[in-house]
Amino acid sequence: MTVDLILQRFQRFGVHLGLERIQTLLACLGNPHHQVPIIHVAGTNGKGSVCAYLSSILTQAGYRVGRYTSPHLVDWTERICINEQPISRSDLEGVLLEVEAAINPSQPSPTQFEVITAAAWLYFAQQQVDIAVIEVGLGGRLDATNVCDRPLVSAIVSISREHWQRLGPTLAHIATEKAGVLKARCPAVIGQLPPEAKAVVEQRIDQLNCPAVWVEAATPTHQKTSDGLTTAIYQEIEYPLPLLGQVQLINSAIAIATIKLLQQQGWQISPAAIWQGMTNTRWLGRLQWTSWRDRRLLVDGAHNPAAAQVLRQYVDSIDVQSAEDVNPRQPITWVMGMLSTKDHADIFEALLRSGDRLYLVPVPEHSSAEPEQLAVLSRSVCPSLACSQAYPDLIVGLEAALDPTASSNDVVLCGSLYLVGYFFSLQNSTVSLENSSKT
Repeated sequence: MTVDLILQRFQRFGVHLGLERIQTLLACLGNPHHQVPIIHVAGTNGKGSVCAYLSSILTQAGYRVGRYTSPHLVDWTERICINEQPISRSDLEGVLLEVEAAINPSQPSPTQFEVITAAAWLYFAQQQVDIAVIEVGLGGRLDATNVCDRPLVSAIVSISREHWQRLGPTLAHIATEKAGVLKARCPAVIGQLPPEAKAVVEQRIDQLNCPAVWVEAATPTHQKTSDGLTTAIYQEIEYPLPLLGQVQLINSAIAIATIKLLQQQGWQISPAAIWQGMTNTRWLGRLQWTSWRDRRLLVDGAHNPAAAQVLRQYVDSIDVQSAEDVNPRQPITWVMGMLSTKDHADIFEALLRSGDRLYLVPVPEHSSAEPEQLAVLSRSVCPSLACSQAYPDLIVGLEAALDPTASSNDVVLCGSLYLVGYFFSLQNSTVSLENSSKT
């Protein structure tokens, strides 16, 4: 029995927010979540980066650290890690079979996300982790991860309009759902929020009497480490920034603020552990430079308007740093695919500029927006595009975009983390084929 086959059996139950099924399942497993001290991280964007920072720092401090994140890019094992190492497929299969055996067939079936979440809790308890960094899957209040009454710290990284079909049409509705991770008298770390969302979170903090830290962005030092990483300072703590983009000034500061709260609770985390943990942090598929067919390629999820704005800000900053002329902005070549549920026009509005080239592809194995329809929409959003064309699959679209006779501009692959994951799986397949041909 493989991991994929086990989890596929629960895919048909879809996405159904609520805590009753996961609580019933965890009770049948002996309530493993009660054995695991946690940091709970919610937010629209940036929560994965914050989890990566925290896990790396705590690992460097000498603790046995679980990390649970979603979605994965290539393999389910990425979601459940201990000390930065993904669970083995054999261990994941074993723990999933334990979870499956605990399901009461006379009760409503748990969803796929609830099953993998229960598996994470069970595995962390079995492995006796000292602490687990848990990323919210969707929303917060009714998310399957929201089953602990006394988190060490609850963090809300950011709030913007995402998953509004399930969380509610306004920022206030979405903020209400995300603020559901806050618990009475438990410390909270809050990032920079829009006023409408901030008001909701402030009210919830007051109701629950949460000791709260409202985080401002770290200050860049404009210095570099011996490894070539830029550094930043937050509340007199200086540290390297291994992840790219201006947004990491706030994401890293949220992680440092969380670490400081843990120190106040007696956790032993030295300045050296913070420095080295930040240095070692990796978070794939987010503002990551890679290559395809010997051409440089930037990949990023950019799956909602706020994330698209972060990506656009980064590519514009590259032009400013590298160009000497007065008007440095160079056209960008975009390879994009998006899910059907996303705010396509707003994402195009954030990303596209006059002269850019757009190559649209489907997102495999998911509810993908039609590339032809996206091409029509993109031309209405940005009529001065150099081109906007649809392609039947990612490889064909990439080859067209990377053709040096068509354009020599930087190429960016974005629009969906699932598309980025599919690209990495293609990269892995190519490397495997190349290695096998050499043996």
